[in-house]
Amino acid sequence: MEIQGMERMNQQLMDHVGKVIVGKEHTIELVMTAIIASGHVLLEDVPGTGKTMLAKSVASSLDCTFQRIQFTPDLLPSDLTGIHFFNQKEGDFEFRPGPLFANLVLADEINRATPRTQSSLLECMEERQISIDGSTRQLERPFIVIATQNPVDNQGTFPLPEAQMDRFMMKIRMGYPSSEESVEILRRTVASRSVDDLSAVISREELLKAQDTYKTVQINEDLLRYIIQLTEATRQHPELSLGVSPRGAQALLKASQAWAALHGRDFVLPDDIKVLAEPVLAHRLVFRNRIRQQEGLAERIIQELLNQTEVPTENLATSGR
Repeated sequence: MEIQGMERMNQQLMDHVGKVIVGKEHTIELVMTAIIASGHVLLEDVPGTGKTMLAKSVASSLDCTFQRIQFTPDLLPSDLTGIHFFNQKEGDFEFRPGPLFANLVLADEINRATPRTQSSLLECMEERQISIDGSTRQLERPFIVIATQNPVDNQGTFPLPEAQMDRFMMKIRMGYPSSEESVEILRRTVASRSVDDLSAVISREELLKAQDTYKTVQINEDLLRYIIQLTEATRQHPELSLGVSPRGAQALLKASQAWAALHGRDFVLPDDIKVLAEPVLAHRLVFRNRIRQQEGLAERIIQELLNQTEVPTENLATSGR
């Protein structure tokens, strides 16, 4: 697959998902960018803003195996990974795989599960494998987790630990629709248009080729240093006890390459990094005073650091090759 093919794929998915999801074009592009970069996505907002609908719409547009897991306080790790059971007919133990053995996994309301169950996702999200009863089983490519969660101050939720937050490439807030978008949502409700009307428009093979193609996107050495300057600045910020990890810097690099490819370019621009810095980096910040960790503050710090960090200005379109 060529870069131009990825741009067509992006537009195809945008148009297809747009049949169900009103507005949210930028959000859809961010989700697609993470999928192309083999990254996981965390959608956060109050109930009723379309988090699950967006995840199901994207999954329906991709010809991949899909599993939805409704996270609840009584959910056990084995409910996700699978179990060995004794088959009396065969007289031997057999493995029954759990819902994590799929290409796309929707972890709905992930922060309603206990920390023990949440932690069962750590290995599979980072290493694309699951260890069960002393044996390790590889997960088939692609493997993407799209999780949704309600704000952490909602009743009955368990905040995700920093280690797990760091494994999500992006955290995206849905936000309320505009007045015109709300009217259009009601029109589509009357017309009974739903995610069940969507069929796959991108095959698994095309997605795998795209996940390989985006890696050919070139990035200038100065832009690599720009990414490092941004991430190091978070570690030195006086209000933060924990800044962006090296994994976070790698995530910003991969997301920038995928974003450029989906927009028909084989090179990364500073604007690619700027538009992705907030969804890729903000959720990785930990404040010294947890009370200060109010909604939107992490995003404002990222914007502040973007304004303070000098942007490379040479001809990046050719010098990165």
